[in-house]
Amino acid sequence: MNLINLASDLSLSSGPTHPAGTQSLGRGIKLMRVIASRPQFGWRLSDLAAVCGQDRATVHRMLACLVEERLVEQRASDRHYLPGPLMYELGFALSERTQFQRRVESVVQTFARRMAGIALFMLRSGQEYVCTARSGALPLTGLMVYPGTRKPLFTSVGGVAILQTLPSDEVRRILLDNVAQEIARRGKGRLHALQAMRERSELHGFGVNLGDVVPGIHAFAVPVLDAQGQALGAICLMGTPELYGEERLQSIHQALLDTAEVLHQDARKFNI
Repeated sequence: MNLINLASDLSLSSGPTHPAGTQSLGRGIKLMRVIASRPQFGWRLSDLAAVCGQDRATVHRMLACLVEERLVEQRASDRHYLPGPLMYELGFALSERTQFQRRVESVVQTFARRMAGIALFMLRSGQEYVCTARSGALPLTGLMVYPGTRKPLFTSVGGVAILQTLPSDEVRRILLDNVAQEIARRGKGRLHALQAMRERSELHGFGVNLGDVVPGIHAFAVPVLDAQGQALGAICLMGTPELYGEERLQSIHQALLDTAEVLHQDARKFNI
């Protein structure tokens, strides 16, 4: 499935459709997801309106309600909109997932130390991923993924590993959405690089990025399965070409698989 070809099929957009009477709720949820994608920098009203495809007045009214409910907050210094405390507080209702996240952080830290690189856990969130854990101290200046980062699945080696587990019709639907997001935010400039990462990963049977997207960063990933055997997320390893050359692919793959199995057993333990 070629990303360049998909870019010409965006008239067949895979964005969610909502039954009559729920469109406003759908727009509000989309707005919160977009705001959560830049938790540190935040969003200007005009940028939110453009990304969400809504007029400024409508978005402003929704934001006023979300701010009042503490789902969103507005930073006084620059008037940017950020995730609010209620987003965080609601998560405590899922105690088993909170316990699983603590375990993820421990496993990721141990894995990064053992492999002398940077390890990440990427949780699948619909058609996107959320980084929930990062460990390691390599100076990879081009790696702009930290806990809380939310991006389309196809932009990361971890997302590619997750996509490899899904049926082709679901992959196409996700990629149509992801390509549309990419073009809306950054244009078509990276599509060839992202396609190269997909093709390389297909060749090796797991997520492999040998500097395809960001020169100087090699990255690898395998899916982590939940208690039902579905892809819950991905465990990722990143480093320099000197540290993780192509000749190490087999040993890196096995190390990732071993760590993914540990997390799979934890997911079963916590019924995730």
